[in-house]
Amino acid sequence: MTNAQWFVLIGFLMLARGLAATTIARVPITSAIFYLTVGLLLGPTFLGIFHFDPLQQSAVLEVVTEIAVLISLFSAGVKMPVPVTWERWRPSFRLAWMSMTITVGLVAAFCYYVLQLPWGAGILLGAILAPTDPVLATDVQVRHAGDNDRLRFILTSEAGMNDGSAFPFVMLGLGLLGLHEIGSTGEKWLMMDVAWATLGAILIGAAGGALLARIGWSLRGIEPKHEVLDDLVGLGLIAVVYGLSLWLKAWGFLAVFFAGVALRHMELRLAGAPRDREGLLESDTSKSVAAVTSPDHQAPLTVSAEALVFKEHLERLSELMLVLLLGGMIYLGAWSWRAVAVAAFVFLVARPVSVLLGLAGTDTSMRMRAITAWFGVRGIGSIYYLMYAIQHGLPENLARELAQITLTVVMLSIYIHGISTKPILERFWREKS
Repeated sequence: MTNAQWFVLIGFLMLARGLAATTIARVPITSAIFYLTVGLLLGPTFLGIFHFDPLQQSAVLEVVTEIAVLISLFSAGVKMPVPVTWERWRPSFRLAWMSMTITVGLVAAFCYYVLQLPWGAGILLGAILAPTDPVLATDVQVRHAGDNDRLRFILTSEAGMNDGSAFPFVMLGLGLLGLHEIGSTGEKWLMMDVAWATLGAILIGAAGGALLARIGWSLRGIEPKHEVLDDLVGLGLIAVVYGLSLWLKAWGFLAVFFAGVALRHMELRLAGAPRDREGLLESDTSKSVAAVTSPDHQAPLTVSAEALVFKEHLERLSELMLVLLLGGMIYLGAWSWRAVAVAAFVFLVARPVSVLLGLAGTDTSMRMRAITAWFGVRGIGSIYYLMYAIQHGLPENLARELAQITLTVVMLSIYIHGISTKPILERFWREKS
């Protein structure tokens, strides 16, 4: 396709999505289903108008998916109910680390014993498929800052953290394949890829978000009033925190998510926001995002609230582009029983088992655990990890097989989870009320 044709296609999709927003909200489909269907129709599966090779274009795809995930993680972070307390976040932490580890182990064992893949490849594929996606799962995640729904909170905070908690297993898989140094007994992997990279990322993100909140608040409080370009400041925080994390060999995805959480937490504290009955800092939720305003009702005083609208627009655009390209990477001739078997195992065994074990002993209801176990949407994050692994030197044959499996799982997840999202959630909230 020519550049002109791409512009026309993207433009028509954006127009159709915008004009049909009310219709899509009423029917049991997600916008990702719409984009993927168009991609499959125009891609090699049907009309063959365009084709995108994941191996040949892995460098470009790695960067594009990386940016999309970063924006989505930051958006998720600034929507989190704050402050961060162990009692409220305990289920999310257990899902992001304990359930993540169980999922990787189950998928690795399935790949080794059923697909006859080496352990390194199995662990790598488990790490690629284990994270739930912060980009595509908008219908089951926190909708706006101040949304205190428990189910949405658990799903959103899990997705925000497990994109970072999966990285140690990606590196372990690459190490077992001889593509990353993990030490003779794994000691380097434990010290650097697990301990430091995780704790360092949380510290960098929390410090960056809190510092920006204080600087922004101070600038807006001086006379004459100082204008702060919130969109640029928010994007700047993402870039600085992520860049520092990469430089210091910490997990940047985790750092960006906690930067968003810390930014919102500190801004509401500085604004003197009261706490509700659950101890959460309250804010005005009359708009799509919560914004603490000055006493004389001037412009909002928080970077997190104003920047969120712009990030959500970027998030929608990245979803459109990447899901469309996903359709162009899939063709029917690449389907195999191995890929479908992995998808079925992830959806019906690995995700449910890991979530039920991870949430055992928490105060979540069995119904909430069951819904959480089902909604493990796989998407852009999995594609990023796949491209990251390919760029680190995966042998072509193994790279082709892992790409085939990953793309099939993501495609089936978009359709199966997307179609079931609205009916299940509507019934859950109807029975809850």
